Amino acid sequence: MQQASRPDRRLDLSDERVLAFWRERHLCTLTTLRPDGTPHVVPVGATLDPEAGVARVITSAGTRKARNAAAGGPVALCQVDGRRWATIEGRARVLDSAEAVADAEARYAVRYKPPRPNPERVVIEIAIERIIGLV
Repeated sequence: MQQASRPDRRLDLSDERVLAFWRERHLCTLTTLRPDGTPHVVPVGATLDPEAGVARVITSAGTRKARNAAAGGPVALCQVDGRRWATIEGRARVLDSAEAVADAEARYAVRYKPPRPNPERVVIEIAIERIIGLV
């Protein structure tokens, strides 16, 4: 028996529908891998920077998600709104420079609200390798 072919779910970062979806206020889930290889999934606020080809998440330096992301493994960032969804896949790095943190906080404030002060804040920056979904 042949399986029905599934439509290609790859999204284009130049598609205004994709960009609009990522400007709307939605919480996301960030999936990173623990040292034992099991997934660690947590809710986060995230921002998309299509010009740079990255997504960003702000968090505290000592969190499990920051430690997992610093290991450099694959990560997935997903947001859902009813039948619409988008998942960003890529590799993460953790940035702690004052400039990177201030930039990520400003972007977060536009999409959500100004974040509370946090001297331990870092930025998980995800280099987008693929984005899939249905918008």
